[in-house]
Amino acid sequence: MSTPRISYVPLERMDEKMQEEMYRCAREGTPRPESSAVRAHAPNAFWAFSDSWKAIFHTGVTDHSIKELCRVYISRTVKCEFCGNQRSIKATTAGLIEQQYDELLNFETSTTYDDRQKAALSYAEAIAWRLETDDAFWERLHHHFSEAELVELGCFVALTFGQQSWIRLLGIEHHQYMAGSDASMAPGFRTPEELAATKAKPDYWATTP
Repeated sequence: MSTPRISYVPLERMDEKMQEEMYRCAREGTPRPESSAVRAHAPNAFWAFSDSWKAIFHTGVTDHSIKELCRVYISRTVKCEFCGNQRSIKATTAGLIEQQYDELLNFETSTTYDDRQKAALSYAEAIAWRLETDDAFWERLHHHFSEAELVELGCFVALTFGQQSWIRLLGIEHHQYMAGSDASMAPGFRTPEELAATKAKPDYWATTP
């Protein structure tokens, strides 16, 4: 297991409200406890992220499964393994299946996604890669999403792109903090042993070109 570049704040050093949020992370995931335990060094940052994540990822006007696909697309784009090896329980319950994560970086040519999902992923792609856009790009988005949805989805992609770009640098790993919970872990990552075995496979997503 890697050693985090910024330490985890011990649970006993947190106030009661922050501890409640940490237990929620362990119970429900996305985010998992490790990243929250790093943010706990700066309570203002801890709560700014927690509140924003709840408001524009777990709730809001845009379909949650769409946002979950965009979240993992960003994980694959910036190669944030910590984030990319998590799955939203809410999205899974709504019917999103593991196979829908497999072709995210080739979404336009894939038959796995519908037109609305592809439009959302093209939005995430344009934000992440700073792509030039034209009228056809925006006509496609406005065909599938309201302006409120586009604002929320844009803010969500910006938030997760920034956070995952930072988290990638931290060297944090699952099962290092509040161990014993597998909430929101992707298949093959639910225990430390599974995680190590999956990451050692030649087709592990983060080491595949």
